[in-house]
Amino acid sequence: MRPPSARRALKRLSLRGRLVAICLLLVVAALLASNALLVTLLQRQLVDQLDERLRSAATAAARLSDLTDLTDLTDLARIPGDTGPRARDVVEGELTGDVHVVYLDAEGRVRRTPRPAATGAPRLPKLDRAAVEARDERPFEATAVGGGENWRVIAVPVGQAGTPAGGSIVVAGSLDQVGTTIRGLGVRMLVIDSLVLALLGVIGWFAVRAGLRPLRRIETTAAAIAGGDLSRRVSRPASPRTELGRLSDALNGMLDRIEEGDAARAATNTRMRTFLADAGHELRTPLSGIKGFTELYRMGGMPERTDVDAAMSRIEGEAARLVRIVEDLLLLARLDEEAAANLRLPLHLTPMDLRTLAADALHDLRALAPDRTVVLTGPGGGPPGGAPVLGDEARLRQVTSNLVGNALAHTPPGTPVRIGVGTQGGLAVLELSDEGPGLTAEQAAHVFDRFYRVDHARGRTRDGGVGLGLSIVHSLVSAHHGRMEVDTAPGEGATFRMVLPLHPDIPATGS
Repeated sequence: MRPPSARRALKRLSLRGRLVAICLLLVVAALLASNALLVTLLQRQLVDQLDERLRSAATAAARLSDLTDLTDLTDLARIPGDTGPRARDVVEGELTGDVHVVYLDAEGRVRRTPRPAATGAPRLPKLDRAAVEARDERPFEATAVGGGENWRVIAVPVGQAGTPAGGSIVVAGSLDQVGTTIRGLGVRMLVIDSLVLALLGVIGWFAVRAGLRPLRRIETTAAAIAGGDLSRRVSRPASPRTELGRLSDALNGMLDRIEEGDAARAATNTRMRTFLADAGHELRTPLSGIKGFTELYRMGGMPERTDVDAAMSRIEGEAARLVRIVEDLLLLARLDEEAAANLRLPLHLTPMDLRTLAADALHDLRALAPDRTVVLTGPGGGPPGGAPVLGDEARLRQVTSNLVGNALAHTPPGTPVRIGVGTQGGLAVLELSDEGPGLTAEQAAHVFDRFYRVDHARGRTRDGGVGLGLSIVHSLVSAHHGRMEVDTAPGEGATFRMVLPLHPDIPATGS
């Protein structure tokens, strides 16, 4: 486990420093493991080579000693006609480094030492004839007399067992050269590894710095966004399939949604402030009238019965206006509650024909605005037709009433109005079209938004609402699985169209 101080130091490093440190630690671990494996394999190979040379030397020495029953291997030089080298020469030709050769009798006692070691000697175990034959010429390791490097030893039997010449040849080679080679290699590896680590550290530092440059750009962009600049975006890398590419896309998408949400909240807040101001004004106007008439009555300003009746009539009208505003607010609150709970407004659905609503709207318009020309047609013109639907008549009547009030409030007096009813494209349609000033594309896009009011270019009159009527219309029609449409352009009037599913059990007549 890493010590706590090392963990704290690693946490204080930057991401670049951590990456470089982790990479260097991995390289160090890899170098240590590879160097250890290399040293182990090299040491084994050197020992195997030494064993092979010792085995060859022991075999040659044993072959020479088998020529005659000699008490000294150096007497081989006095054999007539013998052209082979002495045992000492054979051993020195087969080996390099310090070598120790002894001749043992059958009981394992040293009879002669043809080639004594120059530096010390191995500490040999008991090597009688039986022990030598049991080892079967396998090399073994022996410690040095007086300390120092160990020795590799091979014992080979010579002569016949049970005869005076039946002993063994022991050839030992010092591991001093093997140790010296391994230590020298270790020092060289240490120096080379240090240089490699230093070079890799420098290269890795700059490579990681270049690789983290996109993250620094993201950091700079995030700091600018935290400072309030929501228009900033993270630049995408060359490949969007990389981690940085996906991160950039995710951040940009999140920023787009945040910016859109902020814009929507700002627009909602603006409409809410406008709505509150308009609603306050609309509520204050009838309340002021009611308060004025009651104060006038209290101060004795209405001595005649006719004056009292006129004041009460005005108070009743203002009170009715207050009731309409409050009912609209309550209906919107209820629609909001149903939408938040993912529920639909409870409706009393019955089979009905939209021609009934169209006829009532025609009578209302003629009664409220006798100066206007009002005609009843089919959708877009032509004769009116049947439009059977399954709906809540009271709610749909509220829709047509709001459409009629909208047309009267936002068009100049005397403006012609057309009511169209029938079927179109397999759907029931009821539309109300005026020839007023019309709406711009931006106004038409928000005309069904709650708390939205078209500017005064639409000619808001004294009876204009507070921006709730069309939003209520849209919500009620949506509750009937229908939709509201508006076709308009500046100077070309406006057509508000209610589209509902046809009732399958009532045959439609007309166009």
